[in-house]
Amino acid sequence: MNHALRGAMLASLAFAAQAAHANPFGVIESQPRSELWVNPGFYSYHFDRDKGLDDTNPGIGAEYRFSTVASVTAGRFHNSDRAMSNYAGIYYQPFSLGPLRLGAVIGAFDGYPKHKDGGWFPALLPVVSVEYERVGVNFAIVPKYKDRLHGALTIQLKFKLMD
Repeated sequence: MNHALRGAMLASLAFAAQAAHANPFGVIESQPRSELWVNPGFYSYHFDRDKGLDDTNPGIGAEYRFSTVASVTAGRFHNSDRAMSNYAGIYYQPFSLGPLRLGAVIGAFDGYPKHKDGGWFPALLPVVSVEYERVGVNFAIVPKYKDRLHGALTIQLKFKLMD
């Protein structure tokens, strides 16, 4: 993991830990929103470090937050198997831990050559997000599935274009 990304991740977690002490857990009230976020892909820290997987997963994606607890997302990225993937999904994050949003994303991916011959497949991933003004980070856990999909902690930096 490069030093800048590691620093950003540690700063986010330290900020969240400090804020979580004051307000440890909450339920977010659903309110309408209209925010457009964009991202340059992902960074994936794979659990199987000896497989020669590509941790850097550049691409382009968008997230439209239509509620304080929900958003839709879609994008395209260079995956860990060095192939192109597309994704689409819905985030649902009704819980908070300090400034962190907690929940899951349900959606679909394609482009993984060893899974469904590169075709689309469903996914349900736990997600933690933190946002501050015009910058945010989504953290997700991708489970390993046999020798077809590689488990990882993904980090997605995002930037707010519109609110």
